[in-house]
Amino acid sequence: MFSWKSVLVSISLLVGLKIWSPYIVENIQWSWFDTLHQQKGEFYVNDIVLVDIDEKTLETLGQYPLPRGNYSQLMLDSHYSNTHVFSMVFSEPDRTPNEDLLFAEGLVNRLSILSSAPSPQKDSGVAPFVGTSTLGGAEAKDFIWNYSGIVSPIPILRDNTYGVGVSSSTPPITGTPNFDGTIRSAPLLVYANEQVYPSVALETLRAFFDQKSYQLKVTPEMGVEWVRMGRNPPISTTPTGDVMISYWNTFQRISAVDLPESGLNNKILIWGLTAEGLNNPVSTPMGVMYPHEVQANLIQTVLQDTRIQQSYYLEQLEIVLLLSSLLMILLMVYKLSTVLAGIMSLTLVALQLGGGYYLWTSQLVLFDTFFSSVSSLLIFGHASFNKYYITYQEKQQIKKQFQKYLSPDMVEELQKDPSKLRLGGERREMTFMFMDICGFTPISEAFKNNDDPEGLVNLINRFLDVQTKIILNNSGTIDKYMGDCIMSFWNAPLNCPNHAELAVKSAQEILIATKELNEELSPLNLPPINVGIGISTGECIVGNMGSELRFDYSVIGDAVNLGARLEGQTRNYEGVDLLLSEEKYQQCTEGAFSEVDRILVKGKSEKVRIFTPIHRTT
Repeated sequence: MFSWKSVLVSISLLVGLKIWSPYIVENIQWSWFDTLHQQKGEFYVNDIVLVDIDEKTLETLGQYPLPRGNYSQLMLDSHYSNTHVFSMVFSEPDRTPNEDLLFAEGLVNRLSILSSAPSPQKDSGVAPFVGTSTLGGAEAKDFIWNYSGIVSPIPILRDNTYGVGVSSSTPPITGTPNFDGTIRSAPLLVYANEQVYPSVALETLRAFFDQKSYQLKVTPEMGVEWVRMGRNPPISTTPTGDVMISYWNTFQRISAVDLPESGLNNKILIWGLTAEGLNNPVSTPMGVMYPHEVQANLIQTVLQDTRIQQSYYLEQLEIVLLLSSLLMILLMVYKLSTVLAGIMSLTLVALQLGGGYYLWTSQLVLFDTFFSSVSSLLIFGHASFNKYYITYQEKQQIKKQFQKYLSPDMVEELQKDPSKLRLGGERREMTFMFMDICGFTPISEAFKNNDDPEGLVNLINRFLDVQTKIILNNSGTIDKYMGDCIMSFWNAPLNCPNHAELAVKSAQEILIATKELNEELSPLNLPPINVGIGISTGECIVGNMGSELRFDYSVIGDAVNLGARLEGQTRNYEGVDLLLSEEKYQQCTEGAFSEVDRILVKGKSEKVRIFTPIHRTT
């Protein structure tokens, strides 16, 4: 559950989410793109002006809808060189027929563009359109947004205007690229009532540049590749004929009633309704805007040939980046230290975010590195937690295995480097001590006669507890308890350069502690406790021995056997309770020792010399 394989499962889920791209993933991606969009500096546009039918206009001219003769008057009073673009759809006659005639007079005397609205709610309608020629061997209707009908201006108006374009920032009910209601792109062409119609933006620019027709390239493999007005340069689009809108433009805006006095000339004037409660703003990456502001930004995007790039191939590259980044983080967490893995993972995240930001600022490429960055942090957290948990479990295993045999400091050292506890051993020089109670039978008999077996157990435990603490306090390791005998060693699992001296020091402290214990027990009329201690030094094999399922940390070697033999030999010499091997004696640089005897040891042909301290530490 907490292995690296579980992290692979998380990686698979995140990559699968990216490929599937449900709402939450799209939301993360487009929120990142919107943030990038907001980082662009404002660009002041001189050629396009927003004409607002605002509260001031209504206060001056009356309630909305305005009598259409007012539009004619305002248009004719402004400079004749201006291009007038109306984002409203005049699909119904004015309450006063004469008003439509006046408006038509204004339209025919000025370069003007009206709006129509493609609609899935009807299956009829007609609007003027400019002829288009298609290159590339495919039909545009198979790729661009397809509507069953179209709502267009009344005949008298559309027959007297220079052009009519569709005003649509959202495709039909069959699908939408703006999944969250935010308008980020708009079609340059749509298919409605079996005819291709240009957008208001495209028709405005065709009129502005005085071009006569459109061309578009549509291929079976790529869909719509570009749209061109007359001899102007091609405008690159998505396969559905859309363009991403640049919203960082700032436009001059005036109230419609101030237009005659504005002195504007050679401008594209985009009319729109902004009076409170009469028009609903729409959501864009830069916040809410009125529809004619969206049209203004779309016109400026095409006019400046601003190409915000996003493609199928970039989306595939995003998946490759995501997968490779997550696998790299998994490898770093399990192969490097936690600190180094954290630094490198955060660096990788920063590089992803920085790379995506650079592609946007330098090339206007929308490359989603944010989801990959967030996923990288999630995988780092998952892998790090797994690694920490496994390490924690190893430390707990070490503590459980050694806390009764090693001092807390030594257990802590082993926890820092659990690799020392792998199955197997190593050869090293060590010191061994065997300590046993001599004359245990009289003590046992005394408790038996008093019918107090629990008392005997308590005495033995008390004795062993005191001796164990002495050994642990002198950096020794308890190997095992054998009844009333303790086997201990020094210089493993941690290095102990002065292991020889510490073993002798422990033995002498044990003898002193035994004497003090006897003094405490003397009022109970129990036989005194005497101990025999054997200490040897030599090379042996130490490590975890056993099977993969169960093993113990222990030692094997001649020096171990010699230590046990020396402990037993203490019973053969009057007044000797501590014996040392010759090699042990040679390593003790402090204290005075005397040779006790030379004895034969199993496995050796020559006798070995044994020693005992002359003076004990008091």
